[in-house]
Amino acid sequence: MFELFESKKKKQTKNHIRNLVSLSSADGSIDDSEKEILIRIGTKKGLNRGEIQKIIDNPGNADFLPATTDDERFEQIYDLVELMLADGVAEDNELHFCVEMAEKLGFRKTVVTV
Repeated sequence: MFELFESKKKKQTKNHIRNLVSLSSADGSIDDSEKEILIRIGTKKGLNRGEIQKIIDNPGNADFLPATTDDERFEQIYDLVELMLADGVAEDNELHFCVEMAEKLGFRKTVVTV
C-alpha cells in the first residue's frame, strides 16, 4: 500500500532491480555472486537490503519505466551486462534479454547486438 506514495525515482529503481532479478534468474537460479551484485546496485541506488531481498524473493512483473536521462540509460544497461557476466557465462537467453532491454532503453539494436 505504501508503494502508492513512492517517488517516480524509487519506483524506477525497484523496476530496474526487478529487471536485473529477471536476468539473473534466467538460468533457473540466482547464485551468490549475482545476489551480491543485486544488493550492491540496489543499495547504491537508495534501497535497503530488506527492499532488495523482497524483490529477489518475489519480483512480480516489472512495468517498464524508461530512464529519464542518458546517464541513467547507460547505467541501467551497464548493470544488466555486469549482472549477466557475474557467473562467468553469458547464456543466449541472458544475451537476448540484455538486447531486448537495451532496445527498450533506446539503444539501437545494431549497436548492442553481438
